Amino acid sequence: MTGLQARLRADLLTARKARDATATAVLRSTVAAVANAAALPVADAALTADGPIAGAAVGVGATEAARRELTDDDVRAIVAAEQSERLTAATDLEAHGAGEKAEQLRAEAELLASYL
Repeated sequence: MTGLQARLRADLLTARKARDATATAVLRSTVAAVANAAALPVADAALTADGPIAGAAVGVGATEAARRELTDDDVRAIVAAEQSERLTAATDLEAHGAGEKAEQLRAEAELLASYL
């Protein structure tokens, strides 16, 4: 886990303890985006004549999947993408008359900017 990942997780815990709903939601979705980026793609497994369970792994840790090691730059790029998504959505919402929701998204983007 990189330093930025650890900071995001620690800040998520702090936001949850403080019952800060906005920060909790933003940080939770960002931590999830980082976790998704670390997941390796699942190879298409061809079914054999023995069926889909033949050769299945059994035992402790058998369901653990390998993960990519992300660098701080990788995590920073994910945070920047999350911030950009919110700013784009805020612009779209404001153009459609949803100014209050747009302001909320801008506040979320500002929170993410503190990690960049």
